[in-house]
Amino acid sequence: MLLCQISDPHIVEEGTLAYGRIDTPGMLERCVRKILELPRRPDALIATGDLTEHATVTEYGFLGEILAPLQMPIFLAVGNHDERAALQAAFPHDSHLRGDDGFVQYVIDDFAVRLVVLDTVVPNQEGGELCERRLRWLDRTLAASDRPTIVAQHHPPFVTGLSYMDERSLAKPAAEAAVIAKHPHVERVISGHYHRNMQARFAGTVATACPSTAHQLLLDLVPGADIRFTYEPSSFHLHFWNGSEVITHTGVVGDFPVWGTSD
Repeated sequence: MLLCQISDPHIVEEGTLAYGRIDTPGMLERCVRKILELPRRPDALIATGDLTEHATVTEYGFLGEILAPLQMPIFLAVGNHDERAALQAAFPHDSHLRGDDGFVQYVIDDFAVRLVVLDTVVPNQEGGELCERRLRWLDRTLAASDRPTIVAQHHPPFVTGLSYMDERSLAKPAAEAAVIAKHPHVERVISGHYHRNMQARFAGTVATACPSTAHQLLLDLVPGADIRFTYEPSSFHLHFWNGSEVITHTGVVGDFPVWGTSD
């Protein structure tokens, strides 16, 4: 199985710029073209939140148009810029988005690796959480099958050293760690939110954060540093199941020369 992960596209309405300067739809379009050019097409794609900038039905509809050329199963997770009801209204035929217990959380069992999608959103807050109801759902869901599993969510469950974002990330990650540690078949916990490529050991497995398809967060590890962004290249992740473990690769969006030994 080959799972493509994109994150934080922050789509705005057609003809506008995010923050008055970033063509987030155009950047996602270029990412889609790059994915379509891969020598091996992914089996599915997961987008780990902050799908739009303002969570309007129009923005979600535009997101759907941009992703449509991929012609592969596409699964969406909510982030702090998203709104559950608007997302569900924009994709009425995606029954899994109806979620469970009021949250957009669901399971996909169609592939060699099971995909468990979590909802870490706290309405009107940048940071996220997994409340007791969501943690109980996660525990039940992971206990229902011992197949290799990827858990996908927006907010990463680790502290990164990027002060501004760390103050606005997942509250009480140890609570999630206690659940994940009970289920050694979890191969990855994948996330977004930070607009950077990161990895950490977590609860007996590996947790990763995916770069944005749009703007990236400046790599500033000075304690107390404010948030700043940079036009570093857009990127995405490819999670490859080789039959015994998951290997995570980073794909960079752009046109780069390719050559081989016969050139």
